[in-house]
Parts: sequence; structure tokens; C-alpha cells
Amino acid sequence: MRCLLLPPPGRLLALLALLSLPFAGIADESLNLSATQIKSLRIASRAVDAGSDGGSSALPARVLVPTAQMRILAAPVSGTIEMLVVAPGSSVRRGEALARMASPEALTLQRDALQAASQSNLLQESLRRDETLFKEGLIAESRLQATLAAAAQAAAQAGERRQGLALAGVAPGRIGGPLTLISPIDGVILEQGVQLGQRVETAALIYRIARLSPLWLEAQLPVSRLGDIRIGQSVRIAGSDIAGKVIALGRAVDTASQSVLLRASVDRGAERLVPGQALEIVLAGDGSAGQPVPSAAIIRHESQTLVFIEADGPDQGKRYQPRPVRIMQQGGDSALIEGVRPGERVVVSGSAALKAMLAGVGKS
Repeated sequence: MRCLLLPPPGRLLALLALLSLPFAGIADESLNLSATQIKSLRIASRAVDAGSDGGSSALPARVLVPTAQMRILAAPVSGTIEMLVVAPGSSVRRGEALARMASPEALTLQRDALQAASQSNLLQESLRRDETLFKEGLIAESRLQATLAAAAQAAAQAGERRQGLALAGVAPGRIGGPLTLISPIDGVILEQGVQLGQRVETAALIYRIARLSPLWLEAQLPVSRLGDIRIGQSVRIAGSDIAGKVIALGRAVDTASQSVLLRASVDRGAERLVPGQALEIVLAGDGSAGQPVPSAAIIRHESQTLVFIEADGPDQGKRYQPRPVRIMQQGGDSALIEGVRPGERVVVSGSAALKAMLAGVGKS
């Protein structure tokens, strides 16, 4: 790579005057400039497609949590909230204790489960005894069948009581003690539905928990644009480098707005979004529509049409690489070009000076 020196400010006009000199291989070169050089040359850049979608308006959208990534921690029984361990915004791990409640209903469930288990054990002993007596011919078969039916019924009832305890999150085998509510997933607390000391009924919301990556973006897409959108197409949040892909298009049209649901999934950058956030999204073209840039970003050399792409360089400077592009449409102060990607930074001021430097002016 060439080492290029910025000419003194007094030679800047002379440098620009030499743009018409012949040069070759410009698309194979690149420049590394310091912050001071960039300021002196008044070089400015902006992200391709930033704040625009190449002619189509941005769509208002809302950030949502995918339903499969959300869980509700509810009161399994009625009772009183004794302790709340976390608050909205806290990160939690699966199995972590989040709340504790006192519940007379939980005591009733424990008592019933113990009684059912005891009854089942007693009838199992009776069944074993009657089976022995029947083999020895001491009791009738009808008595054995009656004991067998009673033992099966008791076992089913004991199983039902155990399942009730499990659903309520109550520890089996003992009576008493608070009821501890644990997190069902790794995630973040989005909502707290109760206060300390509050009396709650069964199924009352305690916490709403969600895993926040990936997230959904939902917007209403005008029917007139439906034919231009496909599943898997790129979507970008306007004015941001956060991007995702279209994962679903609604099959029903809203009669009032004549639009359909568009849903996109965002993975990378999801941590910078907040559920419920309102924003605008831009749908990237499939390549045939081109990307919008200011006309000032475009330079020409012989038969080539070029733009300069800005990237991070050494020592907190910037690297500028010329790239051939094809103009799809041009008018006024803007153009649609093919050959750049959304999110790349294109030089919009100072391109002529960069072209002159690559032509060989000011090198040592």
C-alpha cells in the first residue's frame, strides 16, 4: 500500500486542478488518512441507505418479544406475598428463587397429598395380603378383585394429589413452610404484577419474564408493496445499523388500512432494542433497485464510475477504498447505484481530493 502525504493547505487547489491527469489502477489502491488530514480535506461520509429506503417510505414498527421466549410466573394458589427477590429489568437464571408466598391453600394441598399417599400405601398392603390369602384358597376371588379395585383407585388419587402439589410448586412429604416461586427460564424481568404483602388469588401475575434475543419487529405493510417483499429479505432500523430478516407476511388484509402484517426477526443488535419500542424500519431492496447515495459521492475516471468507501484505519484514522459501481438511476442531487451494501459508509464530500491523491499527487 502506498504511503501518501497530505499537501500543505496552500497547495490544495492545485491538487484538485490535477484531477484530469491520467492515472491507472485507481480501483486497486486505498488511502490511509489521519484525523487531521480528513479535517483539512473536509472529507465527510455517511452510511448507505441511512434514513432512506431508496424511494420507498420507511414503515412504522414496534419491537415485540417472540411468544415462544416469554413466560408468566403466576401464583399457583391463593395466598400472601411474603418476599419479592427481583424487580423489572433484572436478569434471572432458570431455577432461581424469585418470590415467596404464604398460602393456607398450599397447606391444604400438602395435607390432602399426605393423606392420599397414606391411604394408597395401606391399600397396597391389603392387596398383597389378600393375594397371599387367595393363593392359599382362604378368600374368594371377589374379595381379591374388590381389594384390587380399591388399591388402584387409591393409587390414582395419590398420583392426582402429587401432581397438584407439583403444579403448585409445593414440596411434597411435609406440611408447612412458605411457597417458593422459581424462574422457569433464563431471561429478564419485564413486569412485576404484585406488591409485597399483597393478597393474591390463583393465577395472579407475579412476574413476566422473557428472553430478549432474538426480538421481533412488526409493521403494517401496504398491500401495494406486498409483491416487492419476500421472506428472508433484509430489514434495517432507520438511522441505525441494526438489521434483521423478514420471517412472516400476513395472509389477511386489514380493510381499514389496506395493509398486511410484516414480521422481521432481529438477532444481532437485539440487546440495543426494548420491547414495546416504536421505531421505523427500512426494507432493503433485492439488488435490482440499487442503493441511494448523493450525486456528489460519485466520481468518474475514463470508463469507470466509482465511489469511495470509508472504513476504520490505523491509529484512529480512516481507510478510503475506491469501488466501481453502476448507476441505476440518477436525478437531481441523488442517485441509485449498484455495488455498495446497506450500512457501508460512502464519502459524500472530498471525493475529488481523494481521487487526486490516488492519482499520485502529494505522494512521497
